[in-house]
Amino acid sequence: FINVYSEPGLGTTFKIFLPRYVGEIVQAEKEDIVEPLLRGNEVILLVEDEPTILEMTSIMLENLGYTVLTAVTPGEAIRLAGEHNSQIDLLLTDVVMPGMNGRDLAQNMMRFHPGIKHLFMSGYTADIIAHQDVLDDGVNFIQKPFSGKSLADKVREVLKGNH
Repeated sequence: FINVYSEPGLGTTFKIFLPRYVGEIVQAEKEDIVEPLLRGNEVILLVEDEPTILEMTSIMLENLGYTVLTAVTPGEAIRLAGEHNSQIDLLLTDVVMPGMNGRDLAQNMMRFHPGIKHLFMSGYTADIIAHQDVLDDGVNFIQKPFSGKSLADKVREVLKGNH
């Protein structure tokens, strides 16, 4: 129960009385051992038309050891890829963007970096994206929002694979 004492000009005091627990005391379980995030040193071209998501994802990837090139538009990404003299290992791109979708951007990237791998991301589910024929079934895909761990795992999976 709660007792309330109040006097004008002096203030109010609340006293809260809670029942005492009389059951068995259970020891808290030990925390799970946190596995270290998978890291890398490859170059990733990140394309995202939402500036906040672009910045957060870029920071996550840089903290994992990757070199990150960022672009807000597909046109900017194509320009960056053309100007970048060394290899770009992964294109991480939003699927739905103004001007060009992620699939068309990935095909354009092949001109500058034939061995580039692709990882598509979207707030839409993979089923919806495939149903709208924006992406083919079986492509590398991560749904937004994603955690740092799921991003780290998926990026490593794509970079290690033969996709």
